[in-house]
Amino acid sequence: MHGETALPSATLPADAALPPVPVRPSPSTNVIHVLGGLSLTCDAVPVAVPPGSRRLLAYLALHRGGVDRRSAAGVLWPAVTEGRAAGNLRSALWRLQRVGSPLVRIEQCALSLEDDVRVDLHAVEAWAGRVLSGTAIAADLAVDPGAIADLELLPGWYDDWVLATGARLRLRLLHALDALSRLLRQAGRPLEAVEAVHVAVLAEPLRESGQRALIEAHQAAGDWVAARRQYDVFRGLLRREVGVEPSDELTAVATAPRPRAVARPRSELASGG
Repeated sequence: MHGETALPSATLPADAALPPVPVRPSPSTNVIHVLGGLSLTCDAVPVAVPPGSRRLLAYLALHRGGVDRRSAAGVLWPAVTEGRAAGNLRSALWRLQRVGSPLVRIEQCALSLEDDVRVDLHAVEAWAGRVLSGTAIAADLAVDPGAIADLELLPGWYDDWVLATGARLRLRLLHALDALSRLLRQAGRPLEAVEAVHVAVLAEPLRESGQRALIEAHQAAGDWVAARRQYDVFRGLLRREVGVEPSDELTAVATAPRPRAVARPRSELASGG
């Protein structure tokens, strides 16, 4: 066995189009779900994935540019001979062709998903890319940050190729939540900015970039007491867990004096302007 032991309770509902990001598949689309567990829907109808083909389908979903057939066989069946692995790959492909909808483009030396096949992971990565690059649209700011932070790639799968992709995704989403908080501050929505980055800090409390984003969000919301308290909590955590101090940059941000309100000239007050 290679770790494909995800419990049904950990998977997304079979009729869920995609995770909570503002990207949805068009009608008559095949969707592979790898966030929360592996599942397949065709035209929003759940489709059973053949047991012998599940790992191949997941592997292709995590490699959107396609894979070399020989390499894929070696990765998916590392404990058997090269000839047996190639045979297992052919069998898995044959089973996938029988699900009733074309999913895999098969070439002599390469495999890839068909162009009309969507993957929920790709939608989340696209959202993160827009937020991190500063090209987010209004709908990108309306996501549920808690749902984003809770996303997990193929829980219960322990293959190296799953764990590596999952670790990269988790870090990227945490950075995206930091960036989302900054965008919400710029949009004049400081309380939402606090919420967005707070879930990221809860997930990884030792990340200084997340702590700084949270402190700045508190300051933008006018809660300078909460900002200083957050800094003190983080400083104590760093001392206990790592034995270091926060960076000078973070300390400067957290200990900066609160800006004073600009007094209006007496002439304006007298005129009522």
